[in-house]
Amino acid sequence: MDLIQAVILGIVQGLTEFIPISSTGHLVFAGRLTNLYQGNPEQLTATMAVIQLGTLAAVFVYFATDIWNITVAFLRDHVAWIAGRRNSFSGTNGIRPIWLSDDAWLGWLIVAGSIPVGVVGIVFKDEIEGSLTKNLWVVATMLISVGVLMGLAEIVGSQRKDIKQLGVFDAVIVGISQVLALLPGASRSGATIMGGLFSGMKRDTAARFSFLLMIPAITASGLLELFEALKILPPESLLPLLVATAVAGIVGYLAIWFLLAYLKRYSTLVFIIYRVTLGAAIIFMLFQGIIDPQVQ
Repeated sequence: MDLIQAVILGIVQGLTEFIPISSTGHLVFAGRLTNLYQGNPEQLTATMAVIQLGTLAAVFVYFATDIWNITVAFLRDHVAWIAGRRNSFSGTNGIRPIWLSDDAWLGWLIVAGSIPVGVVGIVFKDEIEGSLTKNLWVVATMLISVGVLMGLAEIVGSQRKDIKQLGVFDAVIVGISQVLALLPGASRSGATIMGGLFSGMKRDTAARFSFLLMIPAITASGLLELFEALKILPPESLLPLLVATAVAGIVGYLAIWFLLAYLKRYSTLVFIIYRVTLGAAIIFMLFQGIIDPQVQ
């Protein structure tokens, strides 16, 4: 990977990790166009996972206050519970235990929502890192499928819940939806926002919870792949990899700001149209033999 490829991949990762149009799908396609690691899907997977650390950093910076409040409240409330000094917080609406604050409860929801993707990711690790998940037929199918599901979620979702009204059921629904992100073309943000809408969240609430839910999954996969990438990737890729990660972080921060502001006023229709159109275009090119479905 050279510096030009690194900047391209960083921009693509930063834009598409949070915009619900599939970062992995676009990175696979970008990798094809730039001839990155042709014939070695494991190297491409390792590169994508490491670059994700840049967008993870963007989440940490953007949501620094939320992360701090959740961590402090989680530790404080559980220490008090263990010590027999249970707090009593109002406004539970029967959703959270009375001795947990809203921030501490949100911490548990993130834990609950992270379990499905963690289990599936470990069980099917080899398949996820293999060539099947770099296949453009899979990318195109998931682009269209999740796009259609997002459209359905827009129609049937009540869009009434804010972040303080979420329960375990909501977290599990979003968590199960996040499993789709293990397939290229699904989009982690697209799948989780879709799950949030199906469970009745407001659009910006679904996006906010989606981004917070990304933290455990991306941290775990990114750090795991970081160590493996040092063995898999050629030594000369280190500098370009750092550049790509930095670019992804900067662009990703701007993408978070944009999407949260956008979803307060508008639906996900523009992203749905983009996904379906791109997926259809890829299928057309595959049928015509313009592009090869598999990494060569």
